[in-house]
Amino acid sequence: MIKDIILASQSPRRKQLLEWAEILFEVVTAGTDESYPEGLTVEAIPVFIANQKAITVKEKLKNAYHAFYAHKPVLAADTVVVLDNRVIGKPINREDAIEILSSLSGKKHKVITGVVILHADKEIKFFDCTEVEFHPLTKQQIEFYVDKYKPLDKAGAYAIQEWIGVVCIKKIEGDFYNVMGLPVSRVVQHLKTL
Repeated sequence: MIKDIILASQSPRRKQLLEWAEILFEVVTAGTDESYPEGLTVEAIPVFIANQKAITVKEKLKNAYHAFYAHKPVLAADTVVVLDNRVIGKPINREDAIEILSSLSGKKHKVITGVVILHADKEIKFFDCTEVEFHPLTKQQIEFYVDKYKPLDKAGAYAIQEWIGVVCIKKIEGDFYNVMGLPVSRVVQHLKTL
């Protein structure tokens, strides 16, 4: 069992995945700017944002609780949805969520999660990419999902573990849990090396 890590995320899905993996962790978050410099590849964007989250939390811990937390690895992640090489973020409202899901309907898109683990003087940075293809979605399906599940806090306006993933996804190539927000098996392999 891996224990004593810091999860720099408020995501209930990331917490759930670490619990399923039997990893003992504490959640510590800090307000982080999720913007990124122009010119980054779509794969580099979530790694950059995850790195900002990890650094901010590590600094917060160093300043406030140095002795207690200094030895604990800090794990941060960020997930983006990419359609036609364009990053799709979280919807700003119901109409935006409907528009995003309409654009994903019947198409393949990529879900890329960037992961950063900071421990002592070590830095582990990587990304995982999963390809997801939706069946063609009807307007009624999209509106039902948005109104019932309210996916405004989710990149790409959906969560694969909810109704839309069960009913409307045609194919997945890659790590299912990466689409949930964390390629947990790869994270475990890296944590074992620390």
